[in-house]
Amino acid sequence: MIHTAFVLGAGLGTRLKSLTARRPKPLIPVANRPLITYAFDHLLGAGVERFVVNTHWRSEAYARYFPETVYRGVPVAFRDEQPEILETAGGIWNVRDLLGDGTFIVYNGDIFSDLPLAPALRAHRTSGNEVTMILRASGGPLQVAFDSASGRVTDIGGRVDAAAGPRFLFTGIYVVNAEFIARIPAATKIGVVPIFCEMIRSGAKLGGVVIDDGQWWDLGNRENYLDVHADLATRQTAPWIHPTAEVAPSAVIRGATTIGAGARVADHASVIDSLIWEGAEIASSTSLIRCIITDGQRVDGNHSHADF
Repeated sequence: MIHTAFVLGAGLGTRLKSLTARRPKPLIPVANRPLITYAFDHLLGAGVERFVVNTHWRSEAYARYFPETVYRGVPVAFRDEQPEILETAGGIWNVRDLLGDGTFIVYNGDIFSDLPLAPALRAHRTSGNEVTMILRASGGPLQVAFDSASGRVTDIGGRVDAAAGPRFLFTGIYVVNAEFIARIPAATKIGVVPIFCEMIRSGAKLGGVVIDDGQWWDLGNRENYLDVHADLATRQTAPWIHPTAEVAPSAVIRGATTIGAGARVADHASVIDSLIWEGAEIASSTSLIRCIITDGQRVDGNHSHADF
């Protein structure tokens, strides 16, 4: 069993622009729940018993959603990165004392997935890998060359061997032995990819496992953010309306729509395939199609594919 997971929560969320002005990306609501809680649930299903989360942008927001630093009875340890974000490998080094001496899972905080983790944990254990990357054959940029015969990753983004192939998507989920931390320069802003590439060059055990089962989404842009709700609506009852939201009887709420806590939708408004965050207000006779209304914003008029 792997007991600890490091969930990356310090990203700046620049691809989502105004949507992350007041929230870090892992706290954007998905079906009225913070995105990071889906990662937590996914990891709990794999046997994880404690979470470590790094923070940076709008780090104070985490205290609002996890005031007791616990999720479903499992402890969550937060560590803020200031004054500068340290990126993935630097973030791992910065929480090395919280991760302990055992194997841990690293999980990007801006993805939404339910892919089965057990095959990766099993492959990591039986192969003796130092790091095992979870890969997919499609769904995003195919930058990782993987040799299925050896189970080794042979290139990332053409940095080691541009001719290597076939190529796969890196999901942002990987299993890591504690010895990997010794490869990270101390107190340095650095991602894992340069270190992974050095592992490939030196012949270190950087492995991979291809898992195409389940769902995987990178919520790095508004279209994917809206589309993941459309996908969820095929498996859950939508729209999602928070019990504390106020929706006028004459309002029309349809499709993959969320109405967040304390939000208000006035009479004769029409909200279709749109995401209404906490405390937002939709004025009378407003029409919204595939829009995103962030916390506390008031919107009126007719809008399509717009963010507020």
